[in-house]
Amino acid sequence: MLLAIDAGNTNITIAVFEKEKMVASFRLTTKIPRTSDEYGLLMLDLLAHNKIDATKIDSVVIASVVPNIMHSLNNGITHYLKTKPLILGPGTKTGIKLTSANPHEIGADRIADVVGAYEIYGGPLIVVDFGTATTYDFVTADGTFATGITCPGIRTAAQALWQNAAQIPEIEIKKPTSIMAKDTVTSIQAGLVYGCIGQTEYIIDKIKEEAGIPGIKTVATGGLGKIIADATNKIDIYDSGLTLHGLRLIYNKNKK
Repeated sequence: MLLAIDAGNTNITIAVFEKEKMVASFRLTTKIPRTSDEYGLLMLDLLAHNKIDATKIDSVVIASVVPNIMHSLNNGITHYLKTKPLILGPGTKTGIKLTSANPHEIGADRIADVVGAYEIYGGPLIVVDFGTATTYDFVTADGTFATGITCPGIRTAAQALWQNAAQIPEIEIKKPTSIMAKDTVTSIQAGLVYGCIGQTEYIIDKIKEEAGIPGIKTVATGGLGKIIADATNKIDIYDSGLTLHGLRLIYNKNKK
């Protein structure tokens, strides 16, 4: 069985795969400092809670955009799961061609996203990930990562408001029934969600316009992505497990 780990700035998302099937998934908070023992024991506890025999985990793949947790995370997995992880980075086979001037600067999660989307849904396509940052990546029909756009994520924008405006309360991020807000809470919700919908639609349209290629699909993922995907016809597919399936596919390309 394969353990796929996406270590993002906000959460560490983990999935267990039995061949192509995701049989379990769970999350950890990234920002809590942990030792290698804590990571290892948490993994064992989460696997046991999901009724998965840890001794059956024979392979692990990791995509991380948080370098300062990797020493503890890697050592915890190696020691407690008795498996050396494949860490997505330079030299890893992905099947995607990178045209960036600095390909090493492209986040591992974005690589996993585009591999998952391209392998599962085919190109040309735009991959939108609504995470700590909202990212828009364009992949051509031949699997070339042609361009990427990075914006503040919905929750990141919300936290900037909460932290820098004394009278703005912390609220649940959800789409209000109308943009015609009647109070402070729905005013903030309308600005965050409808603002993100507008941004999403404009950037998707602009990529399609400048690419000049017919038949471009748009695939979205990420924690708050379902809210946006349900509110626009510019997103063709929402796939909550896209990054983790991308990691599974990358592992399969690299296993000996």
